Parts: sequence; structure tokens; C-alpha cells
Amino acid sequence: MTAAVERSDLERANAAAPFNAWAGFTIETLAPGRCVLSLAWRPEFAQYSGRLHAGIAAAMLETCCGFAATMEIGPNLVSQLSIAYVAAAVGERFIAEGALIRGGRRQSFSEARLFSQTGPDRKLSAVATAILLTTT
Repeated sequence: MTAAVERSDLERANAAAPFNAWAGFTIETLAPGRCVLSLAWRPEFAQYSGRLHAGIAAAMLETCCGFAATMEIGPNLVSQLSIAYVAAAVGERFIAEGALIRGGRRQSFSEARLFSQTGPDRKLSAVATAILLTTT
């Protein structure tokens, strides 16, 4: 396995990624094999019925899975992402919590959960699994 990436490197990468910066993905927690991202609701994230668009949810889950893996195994690329949308994503903010399940030399596995939050109330909205390929 490759060396893990430093938190400051991943924070710079997040800020430099045009999509992440536009969306406003905020890194709350980074630790080896762990990541927590947050996103404040904005009206332009809505799909036709006013809920969080599945594409924004997918991007947040994919980023969280990748960052969790990067913190332990180093640079990687998501090669497969599977998402189960379990409830409508409606809230003031959204939190993705990701974890590296197994890191390998060439292939790794991560999971992430997306929660919708309004005030102190959180509701599970989606669950993702990712297969990642080591890029170094």
C-alpha cells in the first residue's frame, strides 16, 4: 500500500477541486480510514420536487468514500459506486460519513452514509459502497 496523505494535502485538494468548491463540500473530520463531509442546503441543489438532487448526493458520497480511503492508503480513483437512496434528502444541511472497509495494494473498498439534518434531527438518506483503485 502507498503512504497515506496528510490532512492538509487533502484539504488543499478539496478546495482546489472546482466542483467541490462550487458545491461547498466542507471537511469536518479526517482521520486514517475516516472522513466526514458537510454541505449546507442551497436552492440550486434541488431536483424537480425540491429535494436534494441525487447527483449532488452521489458526488458527496463518492468524495467521502475517496477521502476516507486516501487518508489511509493514499491516492486512489473510484472505479465503481453503488448507492441506495433510502429516504428523501431534505434538510438544512447534509452530512456524509465515510470509512475505509478494506485497503489493498491495487483495490480498496469504502462505504459512506448520507444524513439529512434539520436542527438537531438527522435522518439517513442514502448509503453508498465504493470500489477504489490505487493510483500510485
